[in-house]
Amino acid sequence: MKLPNITILDEKDKKLRLISQEVKFPLSKEDKDNIDKMIEYLKISQIEEWREKYDLRAGMGLSYIQIGIPKRIFVVVDEIEEGEFETYILINPKVISNSEELIYVGEGEGCLSVNREVEGIVPRYARITVEAYDLDGNLFSIRVREDLSIAFQHEIDHLNGILFIDKIDPKNPYKNTNNMREI
Repeated sequence: MKLPNITILDEKDKKLRLISQEVKFPLSKEDKDNIDKMIEYLKISQIEEWREKYDLRAGMGLSYIQIGIPKRIFVVVDEIEEGEFETYILINPKVISNSEELIYVGEGEGCLSVNREVEGIVPRYARITVEAYDLDGNLFSIRVREDLSIAFQHEIDHLNGILFIDKIDPKNPYKNTNNMREI
């Protein structure tokens, strides 16, 4: 496997704070190629042998803004079994409903744009329903839960110029853990 030629912005890059713009259809060839590269990168990052070869951190999702393009597109690649992936491409996503239940990642969230350890938890909805468009401009809705719900919310935050570190209380990084469920 060859690592795709993409550069992921670091948290210090001010572009990550931009609010991404709605995408117009049809998608350009360049957009489709970038989406393919993002998916390939995420797959490689989740396969231990390749992750070590290319010295990568494992990633589950990438937003277009993380490669420097402020368009409302993100991809999530979920390894459902070793070497077997479920891929999600969401264009112009909107959360249309969410559960009341809050969850958080016990070992803490991570981000391919944040290259450091971060103490604390990020409250996320346990379940969300998202409306988005596919590659061909067809509207669909998807309900996700647990890990996928967290990944989708994390990527949608990116589209709005928000990093997960913004959601951690610096004075009390484990605030309200008793009101949420750890996953």
